[in-house]
Amino acid sequence: MRIPGVVSFLAASLCLAGCSSTAGVDALDLQKPSNETTSSVIRPPAPIAAAPAARGNRAARAGLAPMSDNGPGEKTRPFGLAEEEETGVFAAPDVPDPQVPDVGGLPVEPAALVSPPKLLPRAAPAMLAGPLTRYGFRDAKPINFGKGSPRRLAVHGVDVSRWQGNVNWDKLRAQGANFAYIKATDGGDHLDPMFMKNWRSADAAGLKRGAYHFFYWCRTAGEQADWFIRNVPRVEGALPPVIDVEWNGESSCKRRPSREKVLEKMQVFMDKLERHYGQRPIIYTAPDFYRDNLRGEFLDYPFWLRAVAQHPSKVYPGRKWLFWQYSGSGLSHGVTGRIDLNVFHGDERQWRAWAGGRQTVADAN
Repeated sequence: MRIPGVVSFLAASLCLAGCSSTAGVDALDLQKPSNETTSSVIRPPAPIAAAPAARGNRAARAGLAPMSDNGPGEKTRPFGLAEEEETGVFAAPDVPDPQVPDVGGLPVEPAALVSPPKLLPRAAPAMLAGPLTRYGFRDAKPINFGKGSPRRLAVHGVDVSRWQGNVNWDKLRAQGANFAYIKATDGGDHLDPMFMKNWRSADAAGLKRGAYHFFYWCRTAGEQADWFIRNVPRVEGALPPVIDVEWNGESSCKRRPSREKVLEKMQVFMDKLERHYGQRPIIYTAPDFYRDNLRGEFLDYPFWLRAVAQHPSKVYPGRKWLFWQYSGSGLSHGVTGRIDLNVFHGDERQWRAWAGGRQTVADAN
């Protein structure tokens, strides 16, 4: 073999070896069939009808998504960047917006549900929502949402992770938290060290509780689902599990799969959780990830949307939602520092019906 030929052969070999980088792996992924396949899960016969988009609405411009700790044992910033920093969109002055529906009185637009949580057998009855505690939080960076203010909705709650430290759940409950989503896992081998303590304490304080998983794009969906199932108890009365999908610029995993691959991975993960817990998972997302991957997708899944500077109808036009994360800078006597604030899209009656798993809330006409 001639020397130039040997050199060419060695160069080609080195290029292939370099495919351990993110770009190289992604390129190879596109050339081979995926080994992540989903099993059949019975779905509703038709998707949710999309809510009509208000005229003049537009999605927020892309920016950095809020992050929790991500990757196996890796520390990053918690949820809570102001959306002005994420998107460059600043809240409008306190002027009622005729394009945002008034959710202050009855009837409000019902929650965007497809299948309610199913009750799992246990000797004790499901823990239904107790007496609601009204909104009593303060906010380090208050935003005026006008007539679309989340304060006009009845059922508020929080989401927490290790970053909130030792939570005083009784004080949090008294101040207005009726439910809590608790960070459980991310990737395929990281467990939030505060998960089990928060899981038990939130229940003891009378909050409806659920667990969420931060999805890591450098692990298979099946591995991540197995890890979540291994660490999150299947108990009657718990809220449906949540898959948190975002782009994380601070993660050691720099991969951003194609839209097709993202949807495939999410479906595998969600199918596995639905089979195990008997509940359809909720999708949590942020503006830039939604823009890149989720517009028009998963119409038969409930969504939990982050929108901390504008009403979700402006940031995610046409998308129905179940939960709205409206602040990453909440203040409470129950925690040191800031906490994420959320609200359920419905009134007290709808909350009790949904949280008890008794019926599906009908779509508004």
